[in-house]
Amino acid sequence: MRYTENPVLLCKQCFWEISNLPQRALMFSDGLQPLVLNSLDSKRGGAAIALSWVSSASPKYASSENVLCWFGCCTLGHGISLQVSITVIEARQLVGLNMDPVVCVEVGEEKKYTSMKESTNCPYYNEVGLFSSNGHRSHSSGVIHSKNLLRSGTLVGSFKMDVGTVYTQPGHQFYHKWAILSDPEDLTAGLKGYLKCDIAVVGKGDNIKTPHKANETEEDDIEGNLLLPDGVPPERQWARFYIKIYRAEGLPRMNTSIMANVKKALIGENKDLVDPYVQVAFAGQKGKTSVQKSSYEPLWNEQIIFTEMFPPLCKRIKIQIRDSDKVNDVAIGTHFIDLRKISNEGDKGYLPTFGPAWVNMYGSTRNYTLMDEHQELNEGLGEGVSFRARLLMSLAVEILDTSNPEINSSTEVQVEQATPVNCTGKMEEFFLFGAFLEATMIDRKIGDKPINFEVTIGNYGNQIDGMTKPVLRRKKEGGDGDEEESELLHNSSEDEADEDGEMVSVSSSQPMKPLVTDRNYFHLPYFEKKPCIYIKSWWQDQRRRLYNANIMDKIADKLVSTCWGGRELGHGVSHGAHPGKKLPGNDCIPNGDQRHSCFPSHRRFVTLADKDQHHSSRTRLDRERLKSCMRELVSVIQLGRSETSSDLDKAMRICSLGMLVSSLHALRVWGFLLDRGPQHTIPDIFVWMMSNNKRIAYARVPSKDILYSIVDEEMGKDCAKVKTVFLKLPGKRGFGPAGWTVQAKMEIYLWLGLNKQRKDFLSGLPCGFEEKKTTRGQNLPSFPPISLLYTKKQVFQLRAHMYQARSLFAADSSGLSDPFARVFFTSQSQCTEVLNETLCPTWDQLLVFDNVELYGEAHEMRDDPPIIVIEIYDQDTVGKADFMGRTFAKPVVKMSDEQYCPPRFPPQLEYYQIYRGNSTAGDLLAAFELLQVPSDLPPIDGPTDIDRGPILPVPLGIRPVLSKYRVEILFWGLRDLKRVNLAQVDRPRVDIECAGKGVQSALIQNYKKNPNFSTLVKWFEVDLPENELLHPPLNIRVVDCRAFGRYTLVGSHTVSSLRKFIYRPPDKKAQHWNMTGIQPWAMGTQLVGVSVEHQEKEKKKKKKKGGGGGGGGGEEIEEEEPDESMLDWWSKYFASIETMKEVGVFNKELEAEFDNFEDWLHTFNLLRGKIGDNDDNATEEERIVGRFKGSMCVYKVPLPDDITKEAGYDPTFGMFQGIPSNDPINVLVRVYIVRATDLHPADINGKADPYIAIKLGKTDIKDKENYISKQLNPVFGKSFDIEATFPMESMLTVAVYDWDLVGTDDLIGETKIDLENRYYSKHRATCGVSQTYSIHGYNIWRDPMKPSQILSKLCKEGKVDGPHFGPGGRVKVANRVYTGPTEIEDENGTYEHLALTVLRHWEDVPRAGCKLVPEHVETRPLLNPDKPGIEQGRLEMWVDMFPMDMPAPGPAIDISPRKPKKYELRVIVWNTDEVILEDDDYFTGEKSSDIFVRGWLKGQQEDKQDTDVHYHSLTGEGNFNWRYIFPFDYLMAEEKIVISKKESMFSWDETEYKIPARLTLQVWDADHFSADDFLGAIELDLNRFPRGAKTSKQCSLEMVTNEAELPMVSIFKQKRVKGWWPFHNIFLFLQGKVEAELHLLTAEEAEKSPAGLARNEPDPLEKPNRPDTSFIWFLNPLKSIKYLICTRYKWLIIKIVLALLLLIMVALFLYSMPGYMVKKLLGA
Repeated sequence: MRYTENPVLLCKQCFWEISNLPQRALMFSDGLQPLVLNSLDSKRGGAAIALSWVSSASPKYASSENVLCWFGCCTLGHGISLQVSITVIEARQLVGLNMDPVVCVEVGEEKKYTSMKESTNCPYYNEVGLFSSNGHRSHSSGVIHSKNLLRSGTLVGSFKMDVGTVYTQPGHQFYHKWAILSDPEDLTAGLKGYLKCDIAVVGKGDNIKTPHKANETEEDDIEGNLLLPDGVPPERQWARFYIKIYRAEGLPRMNTSIMANVKKALIGENKDLVDPYVQVAFAGQKGKTSVQKSSYEPLWNEQIIFTEMFPPLCKRIKIQIRDSDKVNDVAIGTHFIDLRKISNEGDKGYLPTFGPAWVNMYGSTRNYTLMDEHQELNEGLGEGVSFRARLLMSLAVEILDTSNPEINSSTEVQVEQATPVNCTGKMEEFFLFGAFLEATMIDRKIGDKPINFEVTIGNYGNQIDGMTKPVLRRKKEGGDGDEEESELLHNSSEDEADEDGEMVSVSSSQPMKPLVTDRNYFHLPYFEKKPCIYIKSWWQDQRRRLYNANIMDKIADKLVSTCWGGRELGHGVSHGAHPGKKLPGNDCIPNGDQRHSCFPSHRRFVTLADKDQHHSSRTRLDRERLKSCMRELVSVIQLGRSETSSDLDKAMRICSLGMLVSSLHALRVWGFLLDRGPQHTIPDIFVWMMSNNKRIAYARVPSKDILYSIVDEEMGKDCAKVKTVFLKLPGKRGFGPAGWTVQAKMEIYLWLGLNKQRKDFLSGLPCGFEEKKTTRGQNLPSFPPISLLYTKKQVFQLRAHMYQARSLFAADSSGLSDPFARVFFTSQSQCTEVLNETLCPTWDQLLVFDNVELYGEAHEMRDDPPIIVIEIYDQDTVGKADFMGRTFAKPVVKMSDEQYCPPRFPPQLEYYQIYRGNSTAGDLLAAFELLQVPSDLPPIDGPTDIDRGPILPVPLGIRPVLSKYRVEILFWGLRDLKRVNLAQVDRPRVDIECAGKGVQSALIQNYKKNPNFSTLVKWFEVDLPENELLHPPLNIRVVDCRAFGRYTLVGSHTVSSLRKFIYRPPDKKAQHWNMTGIQPWAMGTQLVGVSVEHQEKEKKKKKKKGGGGGGGGGEEIEEEEPDESMLDWWSKYFASIETMKEVGVFNKELEAEFDNFEDWLHTFNLLRGKIGDNDDNATEEERIVGRFKGSMCVYKVPLPDDITKEAGYDPTFGMFQGIPSNDPINVLVRVYIVRATDLHPADINGKADPYIAIKLGKTDIKDKENYISKQLNPVFGKSFDIEATFPMESMLTVAVYDWDLVGTDDLIGETKIDLENRYYSKHRATCGVSQTYSIHGYNIWRDPMKPSQILSKLCKEGKVDGPHFGPGGRVKVANRVYTGPTEIEDENGTYEHLALTVLRHWEDVPRAGCKLVPEHVETRPLLNPDKPGIEQGRLEMWVDMFPMDMPAPGPAIDISPRKPKKYELRVIVWNTDEVILEDDDYFTGEKSSDIFVRGWLKGQQEDKQDTDVHYHSLTGEGNFNWRYIFPFDYLMAEEKIVISKKESMFSWDETEYKIPARLTLQVWDADHFSADDFLGAIELDLNRFPRGAKTSKQCSLEMVTNEAELPMVSIFKQKRVKGWWPFHNIFLFLQGKVEAELHLLTAEEAEKSPAGLARNEPDPLEKPNRPDTSFIWFLNPLKSIKYLICTRYKWLIIKIVLALLLLIMVALFLYSMPGYMVKKLLGA
């Protein structure tokens, strides 16, 4: 069996790549590191929110298999150009007191800051940070709180995420999501706040669509809109990631040979020339082990510990071995561990776990020159081309219990010692055998020096520093003790030890001089003698991992073949894009039984895998992956079982579809299971082609694919099979045009297995050979051969039927090519003829390869012939032919004993996809047959072509059957033709060609005056294949007729498929059924639709007349529609954004809704110049040199009679009946610009000063003086009238520029509209049809023609009977009756409303009907030519067009922006209650607070107002009677407050901000000698806030936490609200209650009834009745004494005074008693 390695060769490989696209898209972010949000606050060491985005190692290029998954979507040959847009909207619940937060956005070295918001935990920004990145830069953003620039900030919270995660989201973005902030320095702290932001990653060609904006209530649901990918829980825990690094082996020496000799001479010793250490990077942090000096086999036994939230939003860990150097450390090898592959998040899942296991690292070649040109491969950028080293490591995750006080709360990376391990498996001796059967297509640039091939596995076989002596390897692999070494020796069988004792590995073929194949390629003369290699190597025996992967691979193959089996691609032409499209298993399993074919494999897998599940060398990851595998396998098998055949068919259809769109659960799992296991075993095999001892090109073969097992299911898919391998250039040389050339095509046979199992290692080779062995092993049967000598060969003739190609690559500057095809088969090649100046050549040529010799048995050739390579080239008159693309095919084989008869012969033509690099470059239509000689070969039919010389045409049985067709071409005109050779195009002509026939248009005499053609319709007849899939393309070429008979090519266009232009006569029966079947349904729709509308209006009238009584009646009435006089166009617009009822607000271009208005007039882009490749910038947009307007109709002749005999049929117009004249026409174009959204910031401050510029023909309008300052979402609300002449002035350009005070204004973006197609379209895009007909007011009818006139005109043009207006609101059009509103008063007494009803349902009218463009606003992307493909914002607008020969339209509708209405909000703070007590009394120790309340409107923090202080509150009660007054401007429709202010003293003009209307009230404790203490706050959204409680007792925290269940009020409807509301802190603990009254007045009302601030006049408030205790002690010392003494200590003082008196009396008594007694005794 042969098998091709190239990823584009096999359907199966392509298939799996498609099914895994969502996972594969993350390859795009190979080294992407996290997006981080940090929060800092520097006023009190408080909070900043930093958002960082790091992509340090995006691949500059990737392997071919990586490239395939993009299918040409992005160029990985260079740094990917990205635009990163981060919009910081607002933050909520930031932890910290009285903060001034600022957000810092960091991208690589670039930083941007938002403005600072003062004294708030809920800042509102709505500011954009936008960066350009090449895909390798880091991105971050943060919030810093700072009033003092000298004080550093303290980290409060952070958030991290991979960029790849953002890119894989729908639309490559997170929109209006809340990022959770947590503190990495304090693991026990919990939530630190939320940041609302938009994050988008835009690559070239990506189109970021802004999602439909939800209402504010939905977005305020923080828990429901978290910035997390699907499946990640909102509450994440902290975890430790333990990465243990044990030892490494096989490191290359990092000093060159010259440096090694210098060191040896100077130092005198020959040490290992590498000083390795391991560096691990994860989630933006890095840790590294110690450096092991001078060691090729370093021993670390260290562990690196990361602390990160789990599950982490950074999914990849980067492991890198580096060489320590005094000048610059260099990477030796890099490996990425994807956490998703080593964990399972399911119910029966497991935490990330890995090893202990070896990890193989690949990178650049081990050449040891002074400069390593492929060093980036060692950094992990691209596919490694050589084995570098292997590393023994393990990974474990521990979820932290943050409540444990012993937990170290630091998140810094730690490095500790780890206990060594030695349980990675028993050492086994492996044997690798390879045979080179063919080496062709060797690039001639290599030179004609002798060429040989080297095969390596690990370091074995490497001729420079490979391990070739088994004894050395045994000692090295013996590890830390003699036990493993003796075990290894014991395992070698004795007889083999005797036989192979002297055997030395032969890892490279003998050099051989190449022979010339053709002018591009050599081949090596491997005819009957095939060189061989064999290598012995020693590895730990972990084959079970590879065996399991192989079993799963085979089960998956059978599932795929089940779903693809029996699918026909249609009409006998299979799109054979790949030669291996016949999947393995299809031949041997009948279709009906395929569904059961994987069941035995499933049972076998369970038996085999379970056998050694608990072996000591099995890691936890091995066991867990095996369990997951078995569970998913069981579910897939159950899914595949069906009880009935109908169920089976249904299941197979679902399966087939599911695999294509990667949605079937089972196949989602296969992507996980089939990936190479994360725990590596035997390294991959590298095949290198060497010329003159230089490594030229390589191929990499996974070891699992060629691993041998005695069990068939476990054997690798390519083991003991002949495999087709295409060698490629290493590193970045393998990308771009230089790397597209095949370096060599090889047929190689490989076998890898245990040395003791190698007896059958030759069993899969083609039969009929003799073994040639070395002299040592000449007589030993088990000694491997060094070459094979084939004695059997088969002779064949190959016939390549090259019919045509289409959509080829434009290789010449003319935009065309001179293509020819070169066909390679074995060592022969032949070319087709060169066809000049075409992208769709029809060669119609048979190439015959005689005497094709293939070695082996005949039956092997029939089952699996070698592949054919077809390359397409562009012939240049000077120099070498340019490569245009390549495809592959397998021939249909006929053996000599077979008959040349159906069904296999003659072969059918098939389409083969042509590839150029990793992108498609056209299709080849061909057939190939391989006929054995000698046999009765079918004769080559037909003589050689007389005109073209000895060229054989494709035989009749193979070439398609032709029929006579007529091709009618509508020539309308040419547009926007660019100069050719610096000369303007003056007299152009269009040439049409199809299948060798064609027609020319009339000559345009003066392109400037009139670019339209005078003759509209021409035709030609041509023979085309009856099978529409085989129709050749149609070529459109525009030439300029110049003086002296010269013709210059202007540009060309190829219509690759004619199918949409083929006319199919309608089936009369079907048409009749269609008319009768649709009519009742359509009538029903119209009747119901109109009556419903009518009922709605009636309801509205009734509501207005009768107010609703009862409890909620008052509020209901206030929500009724306002008075008609209050409505304007914006009312209609905002009402339509949600419902689309009044105005169709399309969130896309009108062209996208109406198929580019190409209902009969098509636009074909004319191209010139080469198509760009990587470095070139020649994208298709830049190659466009003009446009051809016209159409075509293809039909079999003759036409049916009923068409030609139809009334009014004009034969000069053919199938294009009823088209309008293309004479110039004057038109009034009215452009309405509503607003722009999400503009690209153009100034340093992250804003722009946009204004509108309009260009149409010679009219150029710049509305520069009306620029809008510092806005990214400006509302323009302007209309412009322009007179234009079609067709000369038909391309309208609307641009948005950024106004600059100094220098030229910058283009932000522009959009272009082709007005001509709109004007002539049957969809009638001149003026949108309104929903209602009104002759005055904001909803006035804009079209100069009334609905009845429009309807009459449409009926006449479409040859439709009608309209016939009847009584009772009925109108008849084309045999169907429409009913409309009858009660609507029509001032003119006409039937305009009825006519409008028909117009709104015009698509239901048979034959002539189509959807008419409604009154609308379209949203167009703004693009900048300097940034192609990347949207720079969006513009909402619409265009009306009115012919100047019709009645003049009325004045333009006024859509000028609404002016904000002035309001005044009066807030009276009456009382507070239950405010927490913050202070301790100095004297008494009692708790008290000095309460005051602060309030402000969001965005007006500088106007914050404070009440006076209620001192010494002992109960939390405060009395204020204090009034705040907040004047503000408000936009009712947008529910936003409008603030205009200068950003700084240096600002040129004011900036307008739109901020949600939110009132903030805070309660504080006043301190005299220190900062005031913040106690709590409440923020009320003035549009929807909970109704205040009537009493303090009824006020609770549920008013904040359960908003959804409580009745909400709007101050704009209620006008006056009074009640109690709770204060709370960031942890949602109750901090107090406030009684407040909110009173909203308009500016006029406020002026009529003024009120004073605080308690001042006018309308003063009473002084609060505060208790006597409320005073300031140091301002009232007497009061203090009175309070302290009289109030509190009165009885104590009385007691003390009495006690003192008593004491004095006792003292006096004691003092006088002795004297008195003496006197008494003496009798004095």
